[in-house]
Amino acid sequence: MSFFCNFQSDRCPGQINGNPINGLCEKVCVQVKKVFDACMQQTQLTGIVLNITNLTPANPTYPLTFVSAKSTVSQGTITNLTVDPLPERPHSARVKTDVVIPVSVAYTDANGVEGAATATVTIPKDVILNIPSASIMPYSVEAIVSLVSTQGSYTGTNQFTIDACVSIILKIVMEVELLIPSYGYTAIPPCQEYTQEVCAGFFELPMYPE
Repeated sequence: MSFFCNFQSDRCPGQINGNPINGLCEKVCVQVKKVFDACMQQTQLTGIVLNITNLTPANPTYPLTFVSAKSTVSQGTITNLTVDPLPERPHSARVKTDVVIPVSVAYTDANGVEGAATATVTIPKDVILNIPSASIMPYSVEAIVSLVSTQGSYTGTNQFTIDACVSIILKIVMEVELLIPSYGYTAIPPCQEYTQEVCAGFFELPMYPE
């Protein structure tokens, strides 16, 4: 069982049938990360230099041949951040930052041995975002990242130059205590154990063809 496996309960997540007010029982204070603003940029970048480290296996036979690269985390690191409010646009600010993306690099060496290494890609961003008004609780800037590449060449000692598709979502967030309507505690169904039914499908066949 799970929330979405025919578990019939009005205390489970899912679509609302009937009156959405039916079952509301309290106002609940929850601690959440509120997103005040966000924007996404997707672009193809060329000439990205990867200085690889942590080569596995160690001591490959050079030169190396690039195979692929991809980000290893979904949240990038924000560095060199500046936030400059825009006087002509209330609650808006120019947000400049470098977003650091850890990546995993796959390659083969001169003997055809497959290897892997790590590197980082730093992407500068300069955007306009809405920021909350001054308060005791501070806001922060976060970046959701994704990078993938299948094109690159070996351009120096432990160095690749690649072209990559990059997606970055910048967000203005703050930890807040938010008041929301509640239907009460969730009813948790028992787990359904996975079993591989060897005869599944066979027993459902008709005795004779139609």
